Amino acid sequence: MQNRFSDSFSGDISGIDKSISGFYNKTRTVGQGNQASILMTIIGVGLLGFIGSRLFYLQLSQGTKNRQVAETNRVRTVAKPPVRGNIYDRKGRLLAGNKLSHSIFIWPLATKRENWLKTRRQVAEILNLDEAVIQAKVVGMTMNSTNRVRIVRDLTEAQITRLKEYGAEKEGIDVDIESVRYYPGGQLAAHVLGYTGEMNERELASRRAQGYRLGDVTGKMGLESTLESQLRGEWGGTQIEVDGAGRLQQFLGQKVSKSGQDVTITIDLELQKVAEDALGKHKAAIVAMDPRTGEILAMASRPAFDPNTLSGRISPAIWKQLQGQDHPFVNRAIQPFPPASTFKIVTTTAGLESGKFKPDTILQTYASIRVGGFTFADWNHAGFGPQGFPGALKWSSDTFFYQVGQRVGGPTLIDWTRKYGFGKRTGIELPEEAKGLVADDTWKQKNYKMQWSIGDTINMSIGQGFLQATPLQVAGMFAVPANGGYHVQPHLVKDASKRKWRESLNLKPSTLAVIRKGLREVVDGGTGGVMNSETIPKSAGKSGTAEAPPGENHVWFGSYAPLDKPEIVVVAFGEHTGGGGGKTAAPMVLKVMEAYFNNGKPLPVKLDKDGQKPAPPARSRRRS
Repeated sequence: MQNRFSDSFSGDISGIDKSISGFYNKTRTVGQGNQASILMTIIGVGLLGFIGSRLFYLQLSQGTKNRQVAETNRVRTVAKPPVRGNIYDRKGRLLAGNKLSHSIFIWPLATKRENWLKTRRQVAEILNLDEAVIQAKVVGMTMNSTNRVRIVRDLTEAQITRLKEYGAEKEGIDVDIESVRYYPGGQLAAHVLGYTGEMNERELASRRAQGYRLGDVTGKMGLESTLESQLRGEWGGTQIEVDGAGRLQQFLGQKVSKSGQDVTITIDLELQKVAEDALGKHKAAIVAMDPRTGEILAMASRPAFDPNTLSGRISPAIWKQLQGQDHPFVNRAIQPFPPASTFKIVTTTAGLESGKFKPDTILQTYASIRVGGFTFADWNHAGFGPQGFPGALKWSSDTFFYQVGQRVGGPTLIDWTRKYGFGKRTGIELPEEAKGLVADDTWKQKNYKMQWSIGDTINMSIGQGFLQATPLQVAGMFAVPANGGYHVQPHLVKDASKRKWRESLNLKPSTLAVIRKGLREVVDGGTGGVMNSETIPKSAGKSGTAEAPPGENHVWFGSYAPLDKPEIVVVAFGEHTGGGGGKTAAPMVLKVMEAYFNNGKPLPVKLDKDGQKPAPPARSRRRS
């Protein structure tokens, strides 16, 4: 406004100067002595007219607008963040909430320039911080900024006391109460929930248009990140009046912030506890899912981390530990690994649905078979004699499924692999989910400059080679025979919209019957005998053991129960745990099943008439 006024004024004076110059260049005439007075009168009238018209424009025509601008410059808001929404389990138990905590803020508007260095030094001493850390927080802020800059969260009582003792010298330093994210279960479901933290400069630059401010706390991982817009809430703050120089004059009032929305998820807190306990100290994962709806009842991954340690200031020692070689931030439930013999469910489907095999087909199994100049051995190096599909699943015969894969062909096997949901993200509400790998000829030529071979198909037929799947995807595979042939979309957020969570694979009833029979035989005398327990209803399942040099083998076990009307699928995966799927992973699955069918507690083992635990039935030597 002032600039426009100055520009207009300069333009008018320039025009008058030109007139004066021209006037003086003319030939002198009679009465020349009165010209100066006349000229000054003209200039004075012109100036008064210009100023009057300008005042009329500013006060009347633009008065309302200018008053609004002045009011905006006079009244400012010191922003205050909202309380983040809570996250509850399926039964209303708190998984992520908020606790009150003291934080220290720097308020540039109330800080005198000449006192800043002294104030910074004293605050750094009290908080045991490097002054450079504090200075980095306020870089780019002006002394008239109304935004408070958070320096440290979760102050100790000793720090609060010392800051209060020096309160008179700490103008511009606020110790305020704010809500801090709190996870009552500590590490429990940490990979599902994620954690929160202050935005860095890069994040702020990309999200400033969405209303984010310096010092804003956002979800950094898991559901905290995915559900950020729901959990975040709306900012409030304190309205203040400042003078023309931007100095604080008085407080005018409060604008109440709006809390974020609460969210209920599908996880069952008690089942989650059992799943995480079942993993022990292994690098491993468990997924428990309702095969009818895709609801995730438990998702556990080890090693884990405590998200509470990330809500405040993180010490270098803790951060180094979190970045350790065991990778505690990695959610192994949604990271890809070779699915091993669990994948024989897909190979069975491809064989029967292709029409090249009948449900009652019998194939001779061998110690090994030779194809394309390469030898492919069975895991027991002996074979299992003549077997049908159920028997081949029961004993997990490799040479049986080599023959199925060879006759079906790569394209058909790959097609059914993708129909089962492998090679793409499931769509679960976790941004860290990997899509896995289902290779084909195009992929191999791009990455290896080689064509897809029959050997690649044979390797894929037993869940190895150029094939990787997440435990979550494997759980989706087991859900297909459990729910009658539907591929379900796993999800974590309770959804009241009754959306369609499943899609039929249009399997023949005979195909489903063969797969179910084979998976039951795995438990009833096969490689999954651990699951043949009286502590749970009758179940079905499949083991898997994947070679993973240079370390121990990866192990798998997937199961569903009850056999007649399945309500739960549980998949356990162990990374380099060794021991075989039936020996190492199946006991993990059993613990979760026991908890599910007995309200969170294992069922008691039935004793014989002498009060002794019955001896397990004798079993043939086999891969577990």
